[in-house]
Amino acid sequence: MSQPHLPPQPPVPPNPFAPPPPEPRPSAFKDFFTGVGFLLRGLGWTARHPAQWLFGLIPALIVLVVYAAALVFLGFEIDDLAGWTTGFADGWSDAARTSARVVAGIAIFGSALFLAVITFTAVTLLVGDPFYEAIAVRVEESEGGAPPEPDVPLLVQIGRAVKDTVILGAVALCFAVVFFACGFLPLVGQTVVPVVAGLVSGYFLAGELTSVALERRGIRRKERFALLRRNRPLVLGFGAATVVVFLIPFGAVLAMPGAVAGATLLARARLAGEPQVTAGAIGSAGSR
Repeated sequence: MSQPHLPPQPPVPPNPFAPPPPEPRPSAFKDFFTGVGFLLRGLGWTARHPAQWLFGLIPALIVLVVYAAALVFLGFEIDDLAGWTTGFADGWSDAARTSARVVAGIAIFGSALFLAVITFTAVTLLVGDPFYEAIAVRVEESEGGAPPEPDVPLLVQIGRAVKDTVILGAVALCFAVVFFACGFLPLVGQTVVPVVAGLVSGYFLAGELTSVALERRGIRRKERFALLRRNRPLVLGFGAATVVVFLIPFGAVLAMPGAVAGATLLARARLAGEPQVTAGAIGSAGSR
């Protein structure tokens, strides 16, 4: 028995209120190198705006002098500190005692350097907040417009910045103690641990550098790090590249304005989305 012939059904119109299909997320490998690219873009931006670069060097130079003095003092005292921390090896043979103290000295200075890298950005941003806020706004304007300044009293902003810096310093100190202890592990302490320490410090560096742009959007510390966790490979790529540049002599000072610019581009493009552009921002961007 033949089936009755049914007329063709009209196509179902698309639902205008349906959410758009999610875009496929890039691979972690690609995201990592995309993060590196944001740092390069930030350095390129400061190269095209030398006045902004020179402007951003001032607070970084001040903090560098203080940190360098502290590390030099630690270097002169490292033998005594290594001997104090390896008192358990006093009865060992000369070769074993010397080896233990060398490892201890490397671990102490490495932990101090890790702590310095982690906190340098936080302290520099705290000291130079007006400088880097101005650079971030110029970067945003060059990309189409900056979001309006948050309606938060200056003293409240300073209090939040100090609180965030103290919390970051406490977390960094905990990691430094862990990496110091792991530095005594044979082979692993001199190979794997420095790589892990670099990635951890890069993650927190990215959090501090992107705080300038994200705070302007009203995104506080907990929300900021939630965004970082959701974009971990991207953030690690940006942060690890920044750590490598900062470890170059004077790199932390010379690259700090570019790192702020790159973090602003990263926050705008991938972490917080495009900001709402105000008429004033458009006018300011068009007047340059």
